[in-house]
Amino acid sequence: MGLLDKVLGNAAEVDVADIQNDFAPILATGETVVMAYKVIRDMFVFTNKRLVLVDKQGMTGKKVDYLSLPYKSITRFSVETSGHFDMDAELKIWMSGTREPIIKELKKGTDVVGVQRTLAEYVLK
Repeated sequence: MGLLDKVLGNAAEVDVADIQNDFAPILATGETVVMAYKVIRDMFVFTNKRLVLVDKQGMTGKKVDYLSLPYKSITRFSVETSGHFDMDAELKIWMSGTREPIIKELKKGTDVVGVQRTLAEYVLK
């Protein structure tokens, strides 16, 4: 990932081996990282059991929020792209028992098709 991508907030796929080691303390037995994307300081981490949304907060990024979304609790999802001029996309995930979706922005450069494919693969099992 280049410096320009970091500044602009473009998502880049992260090496799964690195994330597997970083996430080892919070992964369940038999859980493995399948795919991960980093957008500036935040991350989308897909495991074989759940989606973990990592939100680093504050100026220093010391405070980190890990939102764990088990695939079996995801009732539906959508990805809305903006068109030709604005290349950002928006990911919406609805969880069972909630009325409003969780909304995350997918910056230009994110593998939107890959995100949808991974979600579909695990949510539709």
